[in-house]
Amino acid sequence: MIEFIQFCQQTYQLDPTLAHELLKNSKTKTFKKGEYILKKGDVCRHLFFINKGFAKICFVNNDKEFNMQFFAEHRVFTVFDSYLTQTPSNFMLIALENTNITLIPQKDVEKLCQQHHGIETFLRKLISVATIRMMKRISESLEENATKRYNQFVKENHKIVQRISLGNLSNYLGITQQSLSRIRAKK
Repeated sequence: MIEFIQFCQQTYQLDPTLAHELLKNSKTKTFKKGEYILKKGDVCRHLFFINKGFAKICFVNNDKEFNMQFFAEHRVFTVFDSYLTQTPSNFMLIALENTNITLIPQKDVEKLCQQHHGIETFLRKLISVATIRMMKRISESLEENATKRYNQFVKENHKIVQRISLGNLSNYLGITQQSLSRIRAKK
């Protein structure tokens, strides 16, 4: 819980007392490697904070999985479209390692947003960061070649790249494992 409060202070300048308010009704849960944190079709009812472990957000189309993003320790994340609209998700959250997560209920966040401008600002900043990351991801996948995408990913994610399987990484980059192996061999 201390990590969450420090994260909120450092990343979003959230007052520690408001961070404590967010955590009042939260719970901590451990997910085993390969376990769903959120299944497709379920409504996302939490903000998630990874205390320890590693997860991804993905979706399946025509029996093919598409990895959208990876999340490691000390990150707040959710499936924002489902979380904000409280409708069934088209995406899945999956633990890639044994993962310990603090779950912060959406209904509590909404209630606190009405009571404290600081919580509302915190949520707005979370959404803004997620939007910027997704726009950057889309832009890179449309504009950059595979080698540039790989190099940029490694540069920005050097702390977690060793934790990602070649299959998950090649899927994220939109290339085959063989192509990824060739790119890595050139380094």
